[in-house]
Amino acid sequence: MQFEGIIIPVVTPFHADYAVNEDAYAAMIEALLDRGASQIVIGGTTGENYALTREERLRQFQFANEVIAGRVPWIAGVNDIRTEDVCMYAAAAREHGAGSILLAVPPYSVPTDKELAQHALKVDRACGLPIMLYNYPGRSGTDFGEEFLQRVGSSANMAAIKESSGDLNRIHLLAREYPHLQLSCGADDQALEFFVWGATSWVCAAANFFAPECRALYETCVVRGDFLTGRRIMKALLPLMTVLERGGKFVQCVKYACELDGLPAGETVRLPLRPMKKELERTLREAIATARTAIHAIVSSQE
Repeated sequence: MQFEGIIIPVVTPFHADYAVNEDAYAAMIEALLDRGASQIVIGGTTGENYALTREERLRQFQFANEVIAGRVPWIAGVNDIRTEDVCMYAAAAREHGAGSILLAVPPYSVPTDKELAQHALKVDRACGLPIMLYNYPGRSGTDFGEEFLQRVGSSANMAAIKESSGDLNRIHLLAREYPHLQLSCGADDQALEFFVWGATSWVCAAANFFAPECRALYETCVVRGDFLTGRRIMKALLPLMTVLERGGKFVQCVKYACELDGLPAGETVRLPLRPMKKELERTLREAIATARTAIHAIVSSQE
């Protein structure tokens, strides 16, 4: 399976009473398809999967598959603490039509590479789907290390890695030593560096509201190989990415930005998250407007 283009982990809209708003969820998926999403992640952390019940997560797989209706492949976020639960979600994702799964390190347990390989291979056997590994040690506590990558290399389903460590040396390592793993950008403020080193996809939460601009960077770098223009676009993107990544309210920012853009994401987030403050809302609005204006001017100058 090829992972290419802008892959968007869709947010989960809630009603004011925190119930999942399926009408808004369907509308969000339709909007992302209209805006050119290559694939959509269902049940990822941007979708607040950690705050959903088991029944809600399984329902999302079924419902999203009905809405997407085969128009693009979708990736199931199956992560949890217990290996048995991850296997259950992975098998359910296959049953409900997922094209692949997104597999992270189980949080808090900090397994060794050997233990982690056993976990990943067990999930692989449970679903038999292509796997995009999700390396985010800042949230999980440990990397998918070199021993892990060597141990799972015998499985053809280990197809790609979303690298979110923020460590440029990891990009170099993966591109040099593990070229059989498709490299996917998982650190929005390093997208240019990923594309220089051969990444073919970008799992981008900001594309919930900023898809045309993110796609402009991808197409400039990956499709046309114009890294000089890509650097200009990335320079315009960076202030916005800084607000998103360092404001301490990532999901809240994405949902608020969707609402600004006329998309029904809702501003409600589930506990333990709390709403963002007015000062951050103002900073985000300004960053979006500045980045959008600059990127559109760059793109227009190339036409």
